[in-house]
Amino acid sequence: MDPLVVLVLCLSCLLLFSLWKQSHGRGNLPPGPTPLPVLGNILQIAFKDISTYLMDLSKVYGPVFTVYLGMKPTVVLHSYEAVKEALIDLGEEFSGRNVPGIFKRSNKGLGIVFSNGKTWKHTRHFSLVTLRNVGMGKRSIEERVQEEARCLVEELRKTNASPCDPTFILGAAPCNVICSMIFQSRFEYKDQEFLNLMTKFNENFEITNFTSVKVCNTFPILIDYLPGDHQSVIRNNAYIRNYALQRVKEHQESLDINNPRDFIDCFLIRMEQEKHNPQSEFTIDNLLVTLFDLLSAGTETTSTTLRYGLLLLLKHPKVTAKVQEEIERVIGRHRSPCMQDRSRMPYTDAVVHEIQRYIDLIPVSAPRATTCDVKFRNYLIPKGTVIFPMLTSVLNDEKEFPNPKEFDPGHFLDKSGNFKKSDYFLPFSAGKRACVGEALARMELFLFLTSILQNFTLKSHGDVKDLDTTPLVNGVCRVPRLYNLSFIPV
Repeated sequence: MDPLVVLVLCLSCLLLFSLWKQSHGRGNLPPGPTPLPVLGNILQIAFKDISTYLMDLSKVYGPVFTVYLGMKPTVVLHSYEAVKEALIDLGEEFSGRNVPGIFKRSNKGLGIVFSNGKTWKHTRHFSLVTLRNVGMGKRSIEERVQEEARCLVEELRKTNASPCDPTFILGAAPCNVICSMIFQSRFEYKDQEFLNLMTKFNENFEITNFTSVKVCNTFPILIDYLPGDHQSVIRNNAYIRNYALQRVKEHQESLDINNPRDFIDCFLIRMEQEKHNPQSEFTIDNLLVTLFDLLSAGTETTSTTLRYGLLLLLKHPKVTAKVQEEIERVIGRHRSPCMQDRSRMPYTDAVVHEIQRYIDLIPVSAPRATTCDVKFRNYLIPKGTVIFPMLTSVLNDEKEFPNPKEFDPGHFLDKSGNFKKSDYFLPFSAGKRACVGEALARMELFLFLTSILQNFTLKSHGDVKDLDTTPLVNGVCRVPRLYNLSFIPV
């Protein structure tokens, strides 16, 4: 071999080893498995179910430990106490976001989900206030959800009680709600653009679990050179961004600054107000990424929860019957469910909560990052350290939820049958980075599920004992296995 090549390789190895040692030696991090130089613990994580792997490590190292994604240390929080102490008690210090490689490229530090600092704070605050003003948390958004629930019921009637895969229909409903808020319009369920958008969101949600995506997020330098499913994520993101750009241009042409119609109009007006501020976060690029964040977050998690929820209701017909009895008693057949009904329907409320707890949709919350050097318990965690809050350890805590692997609405009912709140119910994460759309998602889950069960009997094709409720993909997110059912009109 050429001596020069050997020299370059040796110097490269020394440099990488030096960087690894520098990273490995920073701060006083919690204990954890010994990482390999450069690779860290990625070999174990990339090819295994990450949540199960981390849960196994917690049995060895306790509720706070460290793993390495490449050369980056990641502190894992595994217990309600550890998650609460970090995300709530030290909310500001743990409010940063670690941005995976693929999203760093497509989002460019903008939007709500994968931004930090002033960009995140200003964009999140604006989004919360604006969505509230165009309906979130008020009667108007409830009416939008109720309208979409009626459309959903009519679409299900069109199946004529034939066996069907509910994936698309259940995804279309929450997507239409968020579209009505940001675009001021909803789609017909057979609209081709709508079908295309839903396909892209579904693909992205499932692909995030694939090995090539995990590897590229850890080693972004490989994105352009490594073939695999991560390229589909990039193409899907570009498609959705281009669609959003078209809608923004339409709004620009018809904008009336005195009469904003939706989220896009409000953002464009704010852009005009800050056009002379070179440091403004209100730019077209930030608008496009924010729209992508709202659409994706407002569609996939709720639709997957609905789909998983119907599977669980098929599996547990006695639970379904009790919910329908409560619907009949409180709401009846001749009016739409409303949010005021929830306080008089403790069993249904408990079932909705138990669905979210049991499916454990996102076992490891979207990765946080420390915003400064943090003294946490007996450790010193340096600024910028990646944090993995394990929501699965909270939702499956045996002290709070006896027999957590069992689907049991009783987890949220007291001895008198009244609804019982739990501080351990954290499917939307917690603290300053908790899901922006939590209130909307809770409303949608209650109104969509009660509307479906008010109008239909769910019929499984085959013995319900054979229904498999274990997730098809068990990693970053948990997706139910494909199944068919019939919606029999009541």
